[in-house]
Amino acid sequence: MKENRLLVLLLLISVTVMAQVKGIVVDEFNKPISYVNIWVENENNSTTSEENGEFTINCQPNKNLIFSALGYEKKTVIAVESEKVILKINAFELSEVVIAKRFETRQIEIGKVKIESYQAFENGPRIDAKFFPYDPKYKKTKYIKQVAIITDSQLESSSFKIHFYGVNPDGSPGEELLKKDYLVSVKKGVKKGYFNVVDFNLRMPKNGIFVGFEKLIIEKNKLEKEVVDSNTKATAIQKMYFPYVLYNYVERDFIYTFSGGKWNKQTKQDIANPSDKMRVYEPAINLILTN
Repeated sequence: MKENRLLVLLLLISVTVMAQVKGIVVDEFNKPISYVNIWVENENNSTTSEENGEFTINCQPNKNLIFSALGYEKKTVIAVESEKVILKINAFELSEVVIAKRFETRQIEIGKVKIESYQAFENGPRIDAKFFPYDPKYKKTKYIKQVAIITDSQLESSSFKIHFYGVNPDGSPGEELLKKDYLVSVKKGVKKGYFNVVDFNLRMPKNGIFVGFEKLIIEKNKLEKEVVDSNTKATAIQKMYFPYVLYNYVERDFIYTFSGGKWNKQTKQDIANPSDKMRVYEPAINLILTN
C-alpha cells in the first residue's frame, strides 16, 4: 500500500513540475522570426519571441505550445520538442487592389464611451479586442485613417502590436485583415497615441470590425522591481511588461479575449444574474474614419 501511495505521489510531482523551456522560431529558410505569439494551450500563459527569434517560457514539458505569427501557418508543438520551431510561410492570394481617390475632407472618431473613466492594470498575457459595429452613417467616411489607444508606460520606449479582425458569421473575431504585423511604439507616461493606418487601405466592414491590443512579452518591454511582502518581510523580484493599455468599465452584451491560443467569449450568461447589465473592462481604443 505504501509503495502504491509513493508511486501516485511521484506521478503527481512529475505532472505538476514546471520547466524553463527555451527555443528559437525560424522560417523555412532558417531565418529567425521576431515577435511570434507563443501560448501554452488552454492556459493563460504565454510569451513572445525576441527580435532574434529566441524565446523562454515556464511550463510543464508535456504541454502543447501554440506558435502563431502573421504571414505564417499556425503550429502546435510539445514543449519538450520546441528547441527549434520552423513555421511555414502562409501562401495566400493577393486580393485585387482598388485605387480610390481620397479627399479626407471629413473625419469622425468612433468608439468613445459615455463615461470615460480610465484604469490601467496588468492584464496578463492576452489579447483584448474591442468590437466596432457598422453604422450606415459611416458610408461617407468609410476609410480607417488612424487607431487611437491610451497607454501607460514606465519605460522610455515600449512596443506592442495592433490587430484588425474581420467578423465570423457567429459574431466572433475572424481572420486578420492585415498580411503582416503592425508593430508600434509609445513613449513613457500616460498618453493617447494616434497610429496611422492609411497605407493599409482598410475600410470599415459592413459587419463591423474587431481591433485588438497585443502585449509583447520581450526583454525590451520588461521592468523589474524589488517588492517586500508586508507580512513576511521577504523580498521578491516583480516583473512587469509595458505598455499597459488603459480600460473603460462599460456595459456590454459580450466581450472577446484571446487566451490559451483561442478566442474566449464572455456574455451575460457568465455572470451571477444574467438579467443584469454586464459590465466589463474594455480597452480604450478608438478609430478615426475619413473619406
